[in-house]
Amino acid sequence: MAIEAFFVPTVSLMGEGCLASLAERVKMLEGKKPLLVADGGMTELGYTQRIVKMLEDADIPCAVYDGTVPNPTDHNVDEGTALYRSEGCDMLISLGGGSAHDCCKGIGILATNGGSIQDYEGLDQLSQPLPPYIAINTTAGTASEMTRFTIITNSSNHVKMALVDWRLTPDVAINDPALMVDMPPSLTAATGMDALTHAIEAYVSTAATPITDACALQAIRLIGQYLRKAVARGEDMEARDKMAYAEYLAGMAFNNASLGYVHAMSHQLGGFYNLPHGVCNALLLPHVCRVNLMACSERFADIADALGEVTEGLSERDAAYLAIDAIEALSQDVGIPRTLSELGVKEEDIPTMVGNAQKDVCALTNPRKLTDEEVAAIYRSAL
Repeated sequence: MAIEAFFVPTVSLMGEGCLASLAERVKMLEGKKPLLVADGGMTELGYTQRIVKMLEDADIPCAVYDGTVPNPTDHNVDEGTALYRSEGCDMLISLGGGSAHDCCKGIGILATNGGSIQDYEGLDQLSQPLPPYIAINTTAGTASEMTRFTIITNSSNHVKMALVDWRLTPDVAINDPALMVDMPPSLTAATGMDALTHAIEAYVSTAATPITDACALQAIRLIGQYLRKAVARGEDMEARDKMAYAEYLAGMAFNNASLGYVHAMSHQLGGFYNLPHGVCNALLLPHVCRVNLMACSERFADIADALGEVTEGLSERDAAYLAIDAIEALSQDVGIPRTLSELGVKEEDIPTMVGNAQKDVCALTNPRKLTDEEVAAIYRSAL
């Protein structure tokens, strides 16, 4: 019998107002001078300054690196690591969505393991743990604040490297929905569809377990019920709170069951064209689901039920196809673009992206093993 592992942060704080515990948690981790990793958007909104003041009020000095870009690169990691060392930092705090968390994890890797970030691509390549690490999440999508995954773009070849290691899991994850009310509708939609992709890919993954199944299905239910509301009315605190739980549950699912070809292919779009990760996932998701459906139609029927479709009296196959219809309807309702062509994706780049997608660690747990021709056909169908 196979032995299954389950990875999750030691502490996860949920609910409106939980950010107030930040300084206390820093002291509990014995941090003396954290490096706060964010992006320019967080600073423009005043969130970076708010965190710095919270720490200063608790007599905790803090250095700031806010140069993270939407698809963080090896250059971001190198810059942040240099600042971490020059400022004499001893712990990490990330603030934002997946980009900030991923960049922060990359900095943590180099701070304790040395070398270059390219040395750690793949599964369980680290030898040393990260410094003490708190991740403050401001989006309901990537779940990078609680996973063992980090995605960093290799600037030399524009490939998104997937680094997966249990040592990358933050010590504390903070999901305060009050930090999410300022997300614009387009970002709410993209991150929400990212979370849906995580849940669906984890549910049909070859590494799924009863624990990940429970997390994935509840995430799908919550997203089906609350994503439209969160996009329509960003100040709806109930919708924001439920989406925060949904993305966290989806993270619990894929952090342990992994993902599939949607992510393996989406990573290439992000690396090649610097496109928003959640939008790429949303566009690819129904196309990959159609290809995967024959391998696990009963699971897609479950997904249809979780998304609120009426499947009673239908065959398993017909119920399964309702899941794809529901995914497409949700994507359209929240304003996701319909084709990759709208995003500037070019057919001539498909062969290179196919080759890189086949090497991506996320492809390993897809319910079907796809040929290069099948992966290329998915890209073309999404164009």
